[in-house]
Amino acid sequence: MPHHPTKTLIVVAGPTAVGKTAAAIELARHYNTVVVSADSRQFFREMSIGTAKPNEQELTAVKHYFIDSHSITEPFSVGDFEKQGLALLDELFKTHDRVILAGGSGLYIKAICEGFDDLPTADPVIRERLNQELEEQGITHLQQKLLAADPDYYNEVDLSNPQRIIRALEVFESSGKPFSSYRQAIVNKRPFDIIKLALNLPREILYDRINQRVDLMIQQGLLAEAEALLPSRRFNALNTVGYTELFDYFDGKTSLEKAVEMIKQNTRRFAKRQLTWFRKDSSIHWFQASDPDLISQMINVVNTI
Repeated sequence: MPHHPTKTLIVVAGPTAVGKTAAAIELARHYNTVVVSADSRQFFREMSIGTAKPNEQELTAVKHYFIDSHSITEPFSVGDFEKQGLALLDELFKTHDRVILAGGSGLYIKAICEGFDDLPTADPVIRERLNQELEEQGITHLQQKLLAADPDYYNEVDLSNPQRIIRALEVFESSGKPFSSYRQAIVNKRPFDIIKLALNLPREILYDRINQRVDLMIQQGLLAEAEALLPSRRFNALNTVGYTELFDYFDGKTSLEKAVEMIKQNTRRFAKRQLTWFRKDSSIHWFQASDPDLISQMINVVNTI
């Protein structure tokens, strides 16, 4: 049998303003490959300054995907990203052994690396009927139904929790497949290896970089960008830091100075949440973003795994 070299997805994660874009580009140049963005806001063509998209120079240095790929008027969910992203990787791995996935959106990285359990949405009519059965015939009746429908789940579920039992039964009745069969598919095996790298900085340095970046965005014209988007503010994509604060300013609810301060504060809070999310993932290799030989350290880890 011919030996196929394994394909590897190199994830570059970390909080906002830590330097992921630059590091991902360096890595992509080293491995002569491309960058797929896992940033939940850089997909949208209409939002550029406030989402800190890679600039022209950076975009020409290395080919990027999922930047300016969609419009705020198109609904684009994390599930859509999973489908489109995996299809794209399938293509990219035909010509590259390694591809970089870079971004700070933990959920979007999870979508590509693991996926989500594909549980069917329950039919409310079925749920209603099961709740009625619970009231009229008691929990034992539902336990027996679950035992018949899905003995595997029956053996591990908390049988005293009617919500759990009803959820499992409604999935079974909606789809004809036992609840336990969906739960096994939660971590979908990917046809490529995954190496996760993440950047961090001491908190005060990171916060300082965030504050400076927001000031730079204002200098680059964030105000005009947000004002042009006012008519589209109903779209979910715009319900995000950097825009909602300025919408408050345009509504006369706050001063410009206060709005800019709120962007900084909300971005710092966002960075904190990102770090909490990534720290829960024990498979991540952490690096100090300020390290002078950061890139060679990252390459070292990739090459030794």
